Amino acid sequence: MPGSSAALETEWSLLRAACAGVSAEEKTTRIRGLLSPQVRWNALLSLAEHHGVQPILAQSLLSLGGQVPAEALTTLKQSYQANLHKALFLSREFIRIVDRLSKADIEFIPYKGLALVEAVYGDIALRQSGDIDLLIHAKDLKRIREAVGELGYTPHMRLSEDEEAAYLKSGYECAFDGTAGRNLLEVQWGIQPRFYAVDLDLGELFRRAQMARVASLEVKSLAAEDLFVVLALHAAKHVWGRLIWLCDLARISSLPTLDWKWIGDRAQKLGIVRILRVTLLLAQKLLGSPVPAPAVENLPEDVPAGRLAEEVEIYISDEKTYDVESLAYFRLMLRLRERRIDQVRFVSRFVLTPGPGEWAMMRLPKPLFPLYRALRITRLAGRMVSGRI
Repeated sequence: MPGSSAALETEWSLLRAACAGVSAEEKTTRIRGLLSPQVRWNALLSLAEHHGVQPILAQSLLSLGGQVPAEALTTLKQSYQANLHKALFLSREFIRIVDRLSKADIEFIPYKGLALVEAVYGDIALRQSGDIDLLIHAKDLKRIREAVGELGYTPHMRLSEDEEAAYLKSGYECAFDGTAGRNLLEVQWGIQPRFYAVDLDLGELFRRAQMARVASLEVKSLAAEDLFVVLALHAAKHVWGRLIWLCDLARISSLPTLDWKWIGDRAQKLGIVRILRVTLLLAQKLLGSPVPAPAVENLPEDVPAGRLAEEVEIYISDEKTYDVESLAYFRLMLRLRERRIDQVRFVSRFVLTPGPGEWAMMRLPKPLFPLYRALRITRLAGRMVSGRI
């Protein structure tokens, strides 16, 4: 269920109230004002699942007792417990992986997932669990694959040695399946694929990293400013399509120690001022989170950001979805960049950078790899003619 149509207006309002960045007392008052016999609880729970905020909804509703139907309360408790059990399982796996990588002297930074929960929420049960995410150096991928392979993890995508060398330059992540499920571990040497044209220096992220406690272990963690930028880029890539991403960013943006001067300088250097402004405006529109005054002062005014935020808000709150391979999606990604040079780099890299899709169509020896570029152009042209992009 991608979002909420007009038919789910009551449920959507309830979900937003549960996620609002206000005091517990004010949140309870808002929720009580929205409760009525018209609430479709199954639809509300499905909506919360889609937006990754079931634990937050559960925390907000379980204290209301008799105002919530017994069946809905039971489902909320079960989902909350199930999420806690998964978080504990991932914590155990995280400890195993960290131990193995540390013994191999491999540098990494956990982010999103458990690291984000402990840094921003302070309670592993409060954020819907997904997988384990690690930032790594590209040069270490082979060693990491061998290290986690000893723990039963296997790469989700199989590439030849030459394809992997090319993918390390054009791609940004490698997912691993574990004995308990698919895509349990993701390692990333970039925040987005290269064609998005945000050339973030991961080496700088590692240099600015601080020590923090994650799953009882002392590990490197992203500085709060870097975490805000990284998560905003991740959310933008997915058109901010889940409320949980805005919940994360709203909590980070409210930190009193956040250095907005540094964030503003970094955003201007990377050409992502508009992305950060849209992020803050969406958190304000959907969660009622105020835009911090230092953010307004340090992120240059950008008129298109307001219009884009209104457009994206409709997408998030309506039953509309962006096909990430559609022309509409790529036009939006272009409009999110304020500098013409970044738009040009985005288009040229997208058109001229082959990847797994092209490699799967035809196996070529390394000396003929330049032919993949022509194959990609031909493939994209075919998709445009057929209306698939």
